[in-house]
Amino acid sequence: MAARRSARGSGAVSHKYPRGFTLIELMVVVALIAIASAVASLALRDPASTRLEHEGARLVALLEAARTEARAAGLRASWEPRAEQEGVEGFRFVGLPPATDMPTRWLAPGVRAEVPGARAVQLGPEPLIGAQRIVLHLNEQSLTLATDGLGPFIVVDTDALAAPRS
Repeated sequence: MAARRSARGSGAVSHKYPRGFTLIELMVVVALIAIASAVASLALRDPASTRLEHEGARLVALLEAARTEARAAGLRASWEPRAEQEGVEGFRFVGLPPATDMPTRWLAPGVRAEVPGARAVQLGPEPLIGAQRIVLHLNEQSLTLATDGLGPFIVVDTDALAAPRS
């Protein structure tokens, strides 16, 4: 009996559970890593693209406000970007009453705008103004705003405009 006791007390430890990680534990760690990397990739979005989207949304709202004002007052109004050679960045609304205080500058420095095929965008007084486009540029990024003439100005996919219609 003494031989049995010394074998038990000799430091040999028996485990009821095997050592290592369970499949559930590994899956939880992998899921946490995936969530963390997704959050990090969203946080690393291009700031120029974000600024350009903000400028586009702001310009859409300004154009629609000016278009509504022109229709209501029966005024021939337009929006035109200021050329770089004028030395002033921004844009201007032409034909609106002086009491209408519309912004004339971009929020982000370096934004440029062009109206392909025209000098300005017509806003009124007619309800149908014709299809028009404005292209905004910031660094290498570009964003296109367009209307079919009846609906409001919207941000459109530039690739969809370039694709041939069948």
